[in-house]
Amino acid sequence: MHGKHVRLAHGGGGRLTGDLVREVFLKAFHNPTLNLLADAAPIQIARGQAIAFTTDSFVVSPPFFAGGDIGRLAIAGTVNDLAVSGSIPRYIACSFILEEGFPMEHLERIVQSMAATANEAGVEIVTGDTKTVEKGRGDGIFITTSGIGLTRSDVQISTESIVAGDALILTGTLGDHALAVLKARNQFSLDFEIESDVAPVNGLVATLLDAVPETRFLRDPTRGGVAAVLGETSRDKAWGFILDEQALPITSQVRSLCEILGYDPLTLANEGKVVAVVPADAVEKSLKALQSHPLGRHAAKIGYVDTVRPGIVLLKTLIGGTRVVQVPLGEDLPRIC
Repeated sequence: MHGKHVRLAHGGGGRLTGDLVREVFLKAFHNPTLNLLADAAPIQIARGQAIAFTTDSFVVSPPFFAGGDIGRLAIAGTVNDLAVSGSIPRYIACSFILEEGFPMEHLERIVQSMAATANEAGVEIVTGDTKTVEKGRGDGIFITTSGIGLTRSDVQISTESIVAGDALILTGTLGDHALAVLKARNQFSLDFEIESDVAPVNGLVATLLDAVPETRFLRDPTRGGVAAVLGETSRDKAWGFILDEQALPITSQVRSLCEILGYDPLTLANEGKVVAVVPADAVEKSLKALQSHPLGRHAAKIGYVDTVRPGIVLLKTLIGGTRVVQVPLGEDLPRIC
């Protein structure tokens, strides 16, 4: 477990998070549903009836940033985990841990943001809980949300559906959320304007699945970015992914900032994007559907599934070489969501 104590990197969505989940939580709680390690657990509640169930916690610092806040992030993050599981998000529960002294006007602003985002996503916040801790013990506000979605019977989203030759699609530009939070921290004297992409993607996903119900796999690239998603998805599989660096949708601003600050756009968190694997013959139809939605205007095919290096993600670089894309150990920017 890389030491005797919890490290900040254990919550970063990279290799240490995977180790923590498998070696501590999965070892204690293992069952057929949990063993799937899906963003949302598929649960049969009756014959012919199934739901998806998910939960998440949000500790982003600071709680307000360009393009969003911890409240919008909490609702969108839970909705997105349900959506990429192939379900229709319906109900949300939310729990607050508040630190003594947290400004009431900030809490009201966050709660209103949550309500607006829930309305945008078409979900209802139906239950919750509130706890407070002494000043200096909670860093302002932490939020935990859980969600229930109704499973679509016409789709089958699973890594087991992926085959060699399938196409890899990303629905928009890389790195926007991570760099928006970084700017809000005022840790660098760089003058740049950027907004988080945080948004509920259930409408975007529904547009894709309605057009291409044979879509193989979906995942939202949050902590650890696209690199973590693809690395974990191909882990111990008979296939891997090959990416084309030239095809990656990255704004010139994000590209420049990554070059200056030394970040890899593939490892930066997004909160309003989706990675999709679709059959090779459905690429054109998939891109047409995604690009018709406001959140998918910059959707692009970024690679494909191949058996050249099973379990490995490779990147064909702009200069003609090839490099391995590693799952990050932890996270370049902790407390990003």
